[in-house]
Amino acid sequence: MITLKDVTKIFGKRHFFGGSSEFTAVSKVSLTVARGQTLGIVGESGSGKSTLLRMVLGLITPTGGSIHIDGQDTANLPRRGEKAFRRKVQPIFQNPASSFNPRQSIGAILRAPLEVHSIGTRESRHARVAELLERVGLPADYARRYPHQLSGGQKQRVAIARAIILEPAVVLADEPTSALDVSVQAQVLELFRQTREEMELTSIFVSHNLAVIRQVSDTVAVMRLGQIVETGTVADIFSNPKHDYTRALIDAVPDHGAIMARTERRASQ
Repeated sequence: MITLKDVTKIFGKRHFFGGSSEFTAVSKVSLTVARGQTLGIVGESGSGKSTLLRMVLGLITPTGGSIHIDGQDTANLPRRGEKAFRRKVQPIFQNPASSFNPRQSIGAILRAPLEVHSIGTRESRHARVAELLERVGLPADYARRYPHQLSGGQKQRVAIARAIILEPAVVLADEPTSALDVSVQAQVLELFRQTREEMELTSIFVSHNLAVIRQVSDTVAVMRLGQIVETGTVADIFSNPKHDYTRALIDAVPDHGAIMARTERRASQ
């Protein structure tokens, strides 16, 4: 479903007389994500994870390489097909509040994608919003509330609802639980997992948290200094890491097995 080949992003520019202020944020990354699977990308801050995800989303243009989603080259979309294609790929951002208009109600925020794509009638859009709110564990009357009236976890539930309201094929999540406390984090992760399975979504989930990556991913890519240093299944990466950096990440988590057990217990409660 998703194929990245030699994707590179260089920020800055070359100057005359031989000077340069260039910085390579992502260097020749090649990855694939099978249909219906979740790829977890893990690495420390500044490793290039978010830049890579934003290129897949189309918010940043790669300096080099290619990105294909469902067989289409994202850099060469036909003008007529671009809007329909964008409907297939939806984001969940790290801080949902920054992507919400504080002057709009939750209902208006969720109806916006339906209005942009001319889906349904006024009545059916309101019904769809109520359905999605309940699906993510919020009362339907939250549609009348405003972002400042919701907790961090509730906002992230709304962000998930907005991401799936168009029934996309691909969801790209950029550290969506990093600002939440552990108990709320577990609930949101379980919601993400259930939603992915019910809708058979293909997804990329970016996080610096190994326990989170282990819980939601089928395969893992470890990123360091803009490059992928190791890939594999969750079982392979966590039980038999090959790269020194991967081992260092795992060793840096105090008793990551116990952390995962506690996270999974909270999610099941």
